[in-house]
Amino acid sequence: MPDATVTGQRLLGVEELHAWYGESHILHGMSFAVGRGEVVTLLGRNGAGKTTTLRAIMGIVPQRQGSVVFGGTQLVGLASNRIARLGIAYCPEERGIFASLDVEENLLLPPVVMPGGMTVDEIYTIFPNLRERRRSQGTKLSGGEQQMLAIGRMLRTGATLLLLDEPTEGLAPVIVQQIGGLIRRLKQKGLTILLVEQNFHFAATLADRHYVVEHGRVIDMIRNEDVARNTDKLHDYLGV
Repeated sequence: MPDATVTGQRLLGVEELHAWYGESHILHGMSFAVGRGEVVTLLGRNGAGKTTTLRAIMGIVPQRQGSVVFGGTQLVGLASNRIARLGIAYCPEERGIFASLDVEENLLLPPVVMPGGMTVDEIYTIFPNLRERRRSQGTKLSGGEQQMLAIGRMLRTGATLLLLDEPTEGLAPVIVQQIGGLIRRLKQKGLTILLVEQNFHFAATLADRHYVVEHGRVIDMIRNEDVARNTDKLHDYLGV
């Protein structure tokens, strides 16, 4: 299934990926693929294994086995810092803002790993709130501003694959709309995005395809143009 469903050139291929936290077996053979320039979502109920999948791709799960190939490079067995330097950036649900650093220091912290990343001024143009708050401590920002900062920090690195975990969780509708607009612009620039998102209605406005995850494995793939005729199935899968 991974190869057959990709639109265009395959950038990320996950095959038979298993992951454990201690004795807890979380991923049970995750298999999917993401084409270069696509926006793809992982959908599923809480506890299905979506966040663990992103963490396993980045190499920050204690135990994993299977195959994760990014741009022809096998990631299983590589340390997370080496994976990041290949051009993958991860924005966790908790955002990972450093409390002791101000906004601009947070933006400048990650290294540039590839050419083509945005400058701080370009990020401020996208997120004017951050320019106004650039000397504020990161954790004194609103939830929406923290999310802008976390995404902005990724854009500086030059990464070509962005892993976004619940980027709209708990945010005001106006901020959700702003983040949606940004994801569309990033897609137009040729970036590839793998998105974990509980807000399916938000995801459906952005994504090319949706993988449904249950009990640590993909059980279905639905193209965005087929969502309307699969609403009953999605309701059963997600309880929405």
